[in-house]
Amino acid sequence: MDIQRVGVVGCGLMGSGIAEAAARAGLDVRVVDLDLASLERGRERIRGSIARAQKAGKLSEPDAGTAIARIEYAADIGSLSDRQLVIEAVVESELEKVTVFEMLDKVVEAPDAVLASNTSSIPIMKLAMATGRPSQVMGIHFFNPVPVLPLVELVTSLLTSDETVQTAQRFATEQLGKQVIRSQDRAGFIVNALLIPYILSAVRMLESGFATADDIDLGMVKGCAHPMGPLALADLIGLDTTMAVANSLYQEFKEPLYAPPPLLARMVEAGLLGRKSGRGFYDYKA
Repeated sequence: MDIQRVGVVGCGLMGSGIAEAAARAGLDVRVVDLDLASLERGRERIRGSIARAQKAGKLSEPDAGTAIARIEYAADIGSLSDRQLVIEAVVESELEKVTVFEMLDKVVEAPDAVLASNTSSIPIMKLAMATGRPSQVMGIHFFNPVPVLPLVELVTSLLTSDETVQTAQRFATEQLGKQVIRSQDRAGFIVNALLIPYILSAVRMLESGFATADDIDLGMVKGCAHPMGPLALADLIGLDTTMAVANSLYQEFKEPLYAPPPLLARMVEAGLLGRKSGRGFYDYKA
C-alpha cells in the first residue's frame, strides 16, 4: 500500500516530530491530542523546527510553507477514520497505549490500515491484542529529534503480517528517507535494550558517590567519543521516560541491570524530569 494519509496520536515531542517528518515527505498528516494545550505546543514546536530547517538551508521557503499546510490538528480521535497509517505516540504507559489502540480499532475504517506504535519498550503483542486486527499492528520506533535522526526500528509481533511489514518498510525508507533496523518483539527492542542499562549504570555511579555527573559524562564524551554523556542523554530523553522503559525491561527480563535506581525514582517523583521540566541531572532554567 502506498501511504498518503498519516495519522499521529499525541502531539508531544515525538508525535510532533513524526508529524513534521511525514509532512516534509509530502504526506497528508492529521495529529490528534485530547489535550488542547499540548496540541498548541506541538503546533508551535513544529513551526519552530521547520523555521530552523529553513534557516539552515535544508528547506526552501515554499517547501516550508507547504509542509506546515499539510498538517491538520484535532482533538477527536474519530478524525483519524480515513487514515492509511496511524502512529501512536502518547506517553510510555502500557495502559494508555492499549486504550489508544482499542479506540483506533473502532474508528480507523480502511481494512488494510496499519496501526503502529512509537513505543520505546512496550511489547507490540500487548498492543496488537487490544485490537481485532493484530496482523496490522507493529512498532515503528523513531528517535528524537525525529526530523534529524535517520534511524527507525521496525518491530513485529508474532502476528504481524508480511504485508504490514512491507508497507511500514516502504513508508520509513522510500517515503521518509530513514534507515531501518528490524527487531523481534522484546521489551526495549535493540537500541533501548542496550542503551537503558548503560544510563542506569551511570545513575548508580552518581548515586554511590563514585563520581560527579560532570565527570561521568565527560569521561564518555572525551574517552569514548560519545556525542553526549549518559546523564545528559537521560535528561534529553526525559527521566520519566527513562524510568518507564527501565520498568518495562525489568518486568520482561527480571535482570537487576534493568531495575531503576532509587535516585532515578526519587527524581521522577519530584518532577525533576530533565530538559522538559527545566531540571534533571543538570539545571536548564538559566
